[in-house]
Amino acid sequence: MTAMADPAMDFAPGSFEIAPLLAAHLAGTPLDDAQLRQLLAWELADPQRATAWGITADSGAAQLQERLDWLQALRPHHAALPLPPAPMEQYLELYWRLWLPLALSIRQARAQLNAPLIQGVLGGQGTGKTTLTLILRHLLAVMGYKAVGLSIDDLYKTYRDRQRLVQTDPRLRWRGPPGTHDIDLGLATIAKIRSAAAGEAVALPRFDKSLHGGEGDRTDPEWVQDVDILLFEGWFLGARPIDAGCFEQAPHPTAAEIATEADCQFARDMNAQLATYLPLWDCLDRLMVLCPADYRISKQWRKDAEHQMKAQGKDGMSDATIDEFVEYFWCALHPELFIAPLKQDGEHVNLVVEIDRDRVPRAIYSPALAIVEP
Repeated sequence: MTAMADPAMDFAPGSFEIAPLLAAHLAGTPLDDAQLRQLLAWELADPQRATAWGITADSGAAQLQERLDWLQALRPHHAALPLPPAPMEQYLELYWRLWLPLALSIRQARAQLNAPLIQGVLGGQGTGKTTLTLILRHLLAVMGYKAVGLSIDDLYKTYRDRQRLVQTDPRLRWRGPPGTHDIDLGLATIAKIRSAAAGEAVALPRFDKSLHGGEGDRTDPEWVQDVDILLFEGWFLGARPIDAGCFEQAPHPTAAEIATEADCQFARDMNAQLATYLPLWDCLDRLMVLCPADYRISKQWRKDAEHQMKAQGKDGMSDATIDEFVEYFWCALHPELFIAPLKQDGEHVNLVVEIDRDRVPRAIYSPALAIVEP
């Protein structure tokens, strides 16, 4: 490829769409230098995202060419992704803005570590963390890496243990909040992934939510070997305790769903219980956070999913039950109190992806490398 001129040349914000260009590339039409300059300028026009992916005016051209090459290599594998059936061209912006650069950054981190990488993915209800994890597993496999998934849900205590737990604390009537997981199981699983010899089988815990009338229970583990990357996801994975004094006032001045003194006490207790998860969070090599622009969107996402299930003839919760269910989790670990601070936590979080109502990324940045606007 020939030397490139100033990437800002021949570029007017809002005048350049990348999807047609990427589609032409997939169809076998190589990008010329002018198009590559436009593509680089488009990346640099979002300095937060460009910085998160390590794209600079000097080195960005080579990185974008590598991304283009991988985009082409992934085309035969697109149908295997866990997505509604559609040509790859309909997903090109998601491939380009998030899926592919994220997979490449994880690949690079794994190569630098030269050991199994533990990548954390935090995302609330409806943010698409499970789907993203499955997509990353497929992309990383094409890149030559064995990636496996583990959810915080897979670490739930057994049905019997949770029955005992609810007898002790009736507030834990729904699985999910801090205190309903087997932290030691998570620690042992990650330790085994890291220490396993070549060809040695490792048991990944699995949880079946359909058992016991929907209460769920531990089921047979999945046996894996030669793991390069563990994608560990959960709705509060990586969240850290906050000052307990935050819950002295009811209703809470910031978190409206914490409305009564009983709510405050529940929030205080869950905050204290969260401290017991820190050894598990400390096992993470990297952590990305998926968060909606407004945390309240997740309630509608949950309702949409339940309505779709009912339309297919399946059982689903009523809207009133969904409201109670989602607000229960907000009271336990409120997104404004526990998730929002992670968006500026450059010590523990390497990537933040803010998504809009349509689950499309509206902002991608690294807290540690965030550019401060003047």
